Amino acid sequence: MKVPNSALRLLSHRYGVTLLVLLAVLALYGAAVSSRPSRTARAEEGGRTPVQAAVVACPAPGGARLSALSFPSPGGTKAARGQPAPVKGGRIDLTQTQGGTSVGSFATPGTSWSQDVKTATGSYTLRAAGTLAEGLEAEQTTLEKKGDDRGLSAVRCTDPGTDLWFLGPGPSDAKHLDLYLTNVDDQAAAVDASALSEDGPLDTADGRGTTVEPHTTRVVPIGASPEGLGAIVAQARLLALHVHVTTGRVAAAVRVRVGKGKGVDWIPVTAPPAAQLVVPGIPSGGGRRQLLVAVPGDVDARIKVQVITPAGAFAPQGQDTLDAPAQTVTPVDLERALSGKAAAVRLVADRPILAGFTVQQGDDVAYGAATPPLGGGGGGGAVADNRDVSSVLLTAPDGPATVQLVTLTAQGTAGNPYVAKVEGTRTLEVRLAAPAGTTDGFGVVIVPQPGSGPVYASRVFTRDKLITIMPVVPAPTTVQFPPVGDSLTALIP
Repeated sequence: MKVPNSALRLLSHRYGVTLLVLLAVLALYGAAVSSRPSRTARAEEGGRTPVQAAVVACPAPGGARLSALSFPSPGGTKAARGQPAPVKGGRIDLTQTQGGTSVGSFATPGTSWSQDVKTATGSYTLRAAGTLAEGLEAEQTTLEKKGDDRGLSAVRCTDPGTDLWFLGPGPSDAKHLDLYLTNVDDQAAAVDASALSEDGPLDTADGRGTTVEPHTTRVVPIGASPEGLGAIVAQARLLALHVHVTTGRVAAAVRVRVGKGKGVDWIPVTAPPAAQLVVPGIPSGGGRRQLLVAVPGDVDARIKVQVITPAGAFAPQGQDTLDAPAQTVTPVDLERALSGKAAAVRLVADRPILAGFTVQQGDDVAYGAATPPLGGGGGGGAVADNRDVSSVLLTAPDGPATVQLVTLTAQGTAGNPYVAKVEGTRTLEVRLAAPAGTTDGFGVVIVPQPGSGPVYASRVFTRDKLITIMPVVPAPTTVQFPPVGDSLTALIP
């Protein structure tokens, strides 16, 4: 084929080859643009798909009862458009974290399960697959009627994370304060621990780079070991403990023993720092009720405080505005403001804060924390172990809220679902009645209904004048997949 003279002259020109390459690239780009999907089609590529695998760790259930349940979110059995269908069936396996010895399993969706653990030491891991991974919830509950550990205590078996906060008493106000770090993975994890107190940040090089070997639990005495921040923490009355994982991930829990026969319980993980928080679950009755607020940043915070009770919402007299110093834990006594009423606290700050509370009731203690609202793509929340005198505190900080409570036993759903309607800016206490013939406890699933306003929940469990409180958090029933679009920026580092 004879090449035209004009083309030859172009190729001989110093810029000719470059121009031809650019023309070829533009032609390829035009072909790609004309053949790519429309913007509407690309937008539909994102969505939600049901959770198909989950793992949680129970820190130290020796002498305790382990309970678990799972439930599908509304519509969770249908795959999101463009996503694979969920795994059918499935099971939940309970093993000892170290050694992997099987302890038990169950494979019936829509039921609750419980087992008393006789082993004195060691953590346990629950792994769920398939349908049973949707909304996996597990709980460890211990009742000691006498001795140094007298008290009723409960803790959620938590999923591994990398950045966790706990608010509660410091070593000065608790005889034993132990941080449990559980690694459920096949590689070692490295953990940095730091803390704030009522007097400010506790600056120390201790607590850095603590190694947690694969499939083990490491117990770190706070204020009594170098890994537990050393002697600088020993005199702290209040503590905001920060667990930051630099390599891998861990499930973390904090156990408090106030003193011989003076109460024992676990501090729940609190919601991450935010400018607006709701702290649900302050129980009715007498005894000390103390709100704890921490400012993790370098600038002081100004905070509006609102108490939400069954009678309505109000600002505590003389405590409506709190000026909280930076990097400090600030306590607020609420006994006078509550006058024995159940309540939640809403906090609105000019910068991110953390919040929780402590309860002293009789000879026992209990702890609560700020939580996210139920719903929000999670479908609701659940409590795996309810016995004796159990109740759920529901708070609607804004408009009215409607939730459905479904009771689960080992045989499945028990009775008809109960619908609770919570007036706006009110807290409602719902007594949980054990199904007839149930002796091993029961689970409760709490699902906000369509059109409901935000609702926050916490479970209060009492027995023999002992108490424990468990915040209810959104259950992990679905995973959000972002839309994926074509873009040249994907090639730019």
